[in-house]
Amino acid sequence: MTKFSDLNLNPKVLKAVEEAGYETPTPIQAGAIPPALDGRDVLGIAQTGTGKTAGFTLPMLSLLARGRARARMPRSLVLCPTRELAAQVAENFDTYSKYLKLTKALLIGGVSFKEQEQIIDKGVDVLIATPGRLLDHFERGKLILSDVKVMVVDEADRMLDMGFIPDIERIFGLTPFTRQTLFFSATMAPEIERITNTFLSSPERIEVARQATASETIEQGVAMFKPSRRDRADSEKRKLLRALIDAEGDKLTNAIIFCNRKTDVDIVAKSLKKYGYDAAPIHGDLDQSQRTRTLDGFRAGSLRILVASDVAARGLDVPSVSHVFNFDVPGHPEDYVHRIGRTGRAGRDGKAITLCNPRDEKALSAVENLIQKEIPKLDNPDGYDAPKADAGDAPSEDAPKKPRRSRSRRKSDDTPDRQDTAADKPEDTKPEAQSDAKPDAKPEDTPQDARKSSSRGRGGGQKQDSKDKSGPVGMGDHLPSFIAKSFDERMVS
Repeated sequence: MTKFSDLNLNPKVLKAVEEAGYETPTPIQAGAIPPALDGRDVLGIAQTGTGKTAGFTLPMLSLLARGRARARMPRSLVLCPTRELAAQVAENFDTYSKYLKLTKALLIGGVSFKEQEQIIDKGVDVLIATPGRLLDHFERGKLILSDVKVMVVDEADRMLDMGFIPDIERIFGLTPFTRQTLFFSATMAPEIERITNTFLSSPERIEVARQATASETIEQGVAMFKPSRRDRADSEKRKLLRALIDAEGDKLTNAIIFCNRKTDVDIVAKSLKKYGYDAAPIHGDLDQSQRTRTLDGFRAGSLRILVASDVAARGLDVPSVSHVFNFDVPGHPEDYVHRIGRTGRAGRDGKAITLCNPRDEKALSAVENLIQKEIPKLDNPDGYDAPKADAGDAPSEDAPKKPRRSRSRRKSDDTPDRQDTAADKPEDTKPEAQSDAKPDAKPEDTPQDARKSSSRGRGGGQKQDSKDKSGPVGMGDHLPSFIAKSFDERMVS
C-alpha cells in the first residue's frame, strides 16, 4: 500500500502531513501527486470528500519550497467557486506549510480590498481566490499574473453551475502559457471537457471513481410526501422534516439541511428554532462575518443543525457530519452528489435523507439516473401521520360533478322568452312606444316584482326570489313602461 513517504514530497511538507495524523493517501492523492511533482498537467475526477484539496496542496507546496515571490506577482494561483471553499483551501495550506517560509493571500468577497492589497503588495507565494474578486484586483491594477507557475482550478463543475466559466477563460489568458495546470472536478460536463482540451497540455487523467457517484459509506433514503392541500404543503413538509430528525434520535450528532432557495433556508431555520431545535442558516446573502461565525460554530460542535443553500455544499469540510437532509430535491442532479458528500467523509458512515413531493419526482428520477441506483423509499417516522385531504378541500373523482355556472344570464323556466313576450303585447302598442317611455320612471310605476329584480342590479337574472318567479328577469336598473305593462296584465289574468 502506498504511503505519503513514498511520494517524494518535500521533507518539511511530509513532516506536517505526519503530524496531522495522515499516513496513507487517498486514491486521488496517490494518483495526482506524482505527476504534479513531475511538472505535468493533471486532470483529476473524483467524488466530493475524497481528498482532492490535499491532492493539489501537497505537490504545490513541494514545488514552491524554493524561490521567492515578488510584489503583486503571486507564484501560484488557486481558483475556488465559493468563499467557504477558498477558506478551506487556505486552512489546508496553513496546516501543511507550517515548516515552510511561504506566504499566502486569500481574496474573497466580504473582506476589505485595502487589507488584501496590503498583503499582495508584500508578495505572496500562494494566491487563493474566487474568480470575481481576483478580476476586481486585476482591473484595479493591484495584481499581476504573469509570474504564475502553478494554477489550480478546484470544483470546476461548480464553476460551470455558477456561471464562472467566462471568468475562468479570461484568467487562463492572463497567466503564462508555460504554467502548470491542475484541474479538479467531480463531474465532467461537455463544457468542462472543452476547457480542459483548450487550456491543459497532455494532462495526466486520474479518475478514481465513476463520475457523479456517492460514497458507498452513505446510507441513502427518500421520504415521499404528498400534501393535503397546496397552501399547506410547506408547513406539512417542515413537520415531516422535524419528525425525520426526531426519528434519528441520538444517532444524529449534527446535520446539514439543504434547500434550493435562500428564502427557504431562512424559513426552515426559523421554524426549527421555533420548535426548540439548535439550528442556524447560511447562504450567499448573509454577511460574511455571520457566515464565518455560523460555520465556526458548526465545526466546533456548538451548533447542531446547519440549514444551507448550495453555496455551502462544496465549501464545508467537517469530517464528522452524521446526517444530510435534502429539504428539496436539487434541480441539478450533480448537486445531489455534492450535498450528500458532506457526510460519510474519510471512510466514516453517514446518512442522507431526501424529502420528495409529487412535483419533484421527475428531478428525483434524474438523480437516480445519474448515480445509477434507485434510492430506497422510507416509511413514515413513528408518531407522524401523513396529511389527509379534508372532506371539503377537493371533490373526489367518483363524486358527481356540479354543473358549471355560466357567466351569461340564464332565464328561469317561468320566464317568457322574447316571442311569448311579444305575443302578450296589446295590439295597439307600437314599436315607437319605447321612445315614449320615461327614462326616469318612478318606483311606483314599476311592478313590485320588477323592482325586486332591478334592485339586484346586473345579476338579477341569475338568481330569482324563491317566493315568486313570475317577475321580469335581468332587466337592469331601468324597466321600460310598455314591458312593465305586459307583465302587469299577465299577473292580473
